[in-house]
Amino acid sequence: MVTTPHGQLVRRHAEQAVTDALADTRVVLVNGARQTGKSTLVRQLAKSSSTEWRDLDDALTRQAALSDPGGFVDFPERMVIDEIQRAPELLLAIKSQVDADPRPGRYLLTGSSRLLALRGLPDTLPGRMETIELWPFAQGEIDGQPDSFIDAIFTHGPALRHHSQVSRADYAERLVRGGYPEAVTRTNPRRRQRFFDSYIGDLINRDVMQLSEIERTAELRALIRLLAARSGQLLVIQSLSRDLGLPASTTARFLALLEEVFLVKRVPAWSSNIGSRAIHTPKIAFVDSGVAANLLGADARGLLRPGSAFGPLLEGFVLMELARQTTWSDTLAELYHYRTKDKVEVDAILETRQGQVVGIEVKAASTVRPEDFKGLRHVAERVGPDFVAGLVLHTGADTFSFGDRMLAVPVGALWQTRP
Repeated sequence: MVTTPHGQLVRRHAEQAVTDALADTRVVLVNGARQTGKSTLVRQLAKSSSTEWRDLDDALTRQAALSDPGGFVDFPERMVIDEIQRAPELLLAIKSQVDADPRPGRYLLTGSSRLLALRGLPDTLPGRMETIELWPFAQGEIDGQPDSFIDAIFTHGPALRHHSQVSRADYAERLVRGGYPEAVTRTNPRRRQRFFDSYIGDLINRDVMQLSEIERTAELRALIRLLAARSGQLLVIQSLSRDLGLPASTTARFLALLEEVFLVKRVPAWSSNIGSRAIHTPKIAFVDSGVAANLLGADARGLLRPGSAFGPLLEGFVLMELARQTTWSDTLAELYHYRTKDKVEVDAILETRQGQVVGIEVKAASTVRPEDFKGLRHVAERVGPDFVAGLVLHTGADTFSFGDRMLAVPVGALWQTRP
């Protein structure tokens, strides 16, 4: 359970995963972007009076950790260490502690960057640590809905049916609101904009600068804006480099940094050996649609006008809702996209470890046509019986069948559908 700044309690899907990990794993890391509620979630799960809490954002606490890592983590009961990326040197000392005393749940850590990517990381605690990623709120967490689309589609396949009352205007509002707890509670668009502006500034000045000393912050900010405009599109580093006037190596390094602080996410290409014409270029998605919309200067009303960024933002939004669900769904599925050299494409591919496949197209309109299923039928023909269903997610209200294993389904099914 997480409390928003205005006192609203929001239950996080990650809560059960953290609880389960603490019961059988020595070190548990809750990792994710700043302002997603990591500390609040951990406080809810570590209420015992015997739990020791250490916050490495505090300068004095951080200095103590760096001066004497072994003494800092030497504690007989559970210890919570907030923002562990501030002192990764502690990991060797934690390893020594849990090797000597292998009780589960000894250390509960939080981090605001991808810990295993930190430069000079002394140890990754192999076999001793479970990492659980915490994203900004999913739509189901905000609405109190099940967020069980992945389980539902692999269970019911083309028999899935859903009616949604979410309007196109509501989708636009959800896009510009995003999922950060602070942004969700700010109903005044100008105050929400101030939060997003401050968030990007703090992210660059604190987390990115900690990971890598960079001098070209203006170019980094320009890259972030370019990525916001290309959310849900192919990630072509050479094209970004040309637009920025930077070497490709510098652009690639900046991209890696933005991934490490959970601002953007790469969605890998999928081929599954169905043909040699599949390309291997990943897609890029902004982790939070509200941040992306703010960078583009988009508001909810403007997104409803022709020629707006509604389509690209909606695709990135859907990709991240799916990415969130892969971290808690009972169905173990990976998220990809698909595109061939002939430009046949599918926005999202979900594939289970057993090779079952669901294809998803995103359409920012309330009407769906047979030609919208072209890429999905292409994949279905090549995958054969392992193809579960092909869906076109749209902004209308109802589900319609478009032939063998093909459905048009409202976008709202992503968070409103039960397994």
